[in-house]
Amino acid sequence: MAPSSTTFSSTSLQTKHCESEGRKLPVFTPLPYSISQIRAAIPPEFFVFSTTRALLTLTRDLITTAFFFYLALRIPSVHLPAPLDIYSPLIRAAAWLAYWWFQGLVLTGVWVLGHECGHGAFSPYAWLNDMLGYILHTLLWTPYFSWKISHHRHHMNHASMERDEVYVPKTRSILGIPSKEQEKEHGIDWDDYFGDTPIWTLMMLIRQQLLAFPAYLLTNVSGQPDYPPNTNHFSTSSILFTPEQRNAVILSNIGIGSMFFIVSAAVRQWGWWNVIALYGIPWLEVTHWFIMITYLHHTDPVLPHYRAAQWTFARGAAATVDRPFLGWMGRWFLHDVAHYHVVHHFFPKMPYYHGAAATKHLKAFLGEHYCWSDEPIWEALWNSYNKCQFVENEGDVLFYRDKRGHAVVRAVDEI
Repeated sequence: MAPSSTTFSSTSLQTKHCESEGRKLPVFTPLPYSISQIRAAIPPEFFVFSTTRALLTLTRDLITTAFFFYLALRIPSVHLPAPLDIYSPLIRAAAWLAYWWFQGLVLTGVWVLGHECGHGAFSPYAWLNDMLGYILHTLLWTPYFSWKISHHRHHMNHASMERDEVYVPKTRSILGIPSKEQEKEHGIDWDDYFGDTPIWTLMMLIRQQLLAFPAYLLTNVSGQPDYPPNTNHFSTSSILFTPEQRNAVILSNIGIGSMFFIVSAAVRQWGWWNVIALYGIPWLEVTHWFIMITYLHHTDPVLPHYRAAQWTFARGAAATVDRPFLGWMGRWFLHDVAHYHVVHHFFPKMPYYHGAAATKHLKAFLGEHYCWSDEPIWEALWNSYNKCQFVENEGDVLFYRDKRGHAVVRAVDEI
């Protein structure tokens, strides 16, 4: 198998995972183009909507969801004839695993279509976008309007240290790590800060995959560190929202409240196990896939973050990475959300089904500033989780440093 690689400026994956101490790092040059220049390189037909195509895709997903649900209802009745009946529990267990895997993927695709509605990329009709997005996201425990508001601000300020809404890197000072001057003078025992065992690191990674999104909605985990401690997506007085957005937050809360009622009624009718097996575990997979996809979009040692003096919208949009996530399953079930994410950050209202074709033009225009990686996704998740620990307190162009304080790329003015 060919070695995996990341294409971004002068940095390759082989460089990315080497030790940086004692060697000269590749120098990063920020994107020189404006958003208008990039927009002119994309043919106008890729911004044209097809509401019929989008609705057919949604219908396909909903029919697939219902079909898998229908099959899952029959799993308890699976029994092999004697003398093979001793293997029946194993067959049923395998069937449940298959159901959870594929139903989780299909529902993640449904969530992605709700996300497209939030961007206004599903159809040209705002009422249809908001109606469908509200229903789809509510059914998957996402406060549609509240998250739509903060997610829009994330897109408008991506990779800005001061204004981005999520996946904001922690600085050296936030983690209590001594300054670079103190490090040079006295050294640092990095194990005091990042000396976790691999098994503990794995446990924390699993916690991230299952709980990060609810934690972000409830407590602003990975959001702006200067926001008040009570920042969340459910309070109408949260710093995330303006007074004019109060009714949208209330409507989102009504949707989530209705889900508590629906799930409680389902538990009373069919029992905890049936609700967990048929709906709960697939929903946890939605959370896992959504977090994994977005985390790997925005977190990699070669991706820059900017302070105000160097940030532009186009530079922030370019600070993402496309990945061939799950191969054909990612394309079919997840609607290319990971395969063509860079163009989505440049043009959030571009219909998702134009992503592949538009990316060819974007890649040709950006050249070395387009970022793509075919690193296996589970390996990429582990590497990014371990290598992306903090950024420096100073500087206008910043790169993640690992558990030994090493970066793999440096800005032009960085010593």
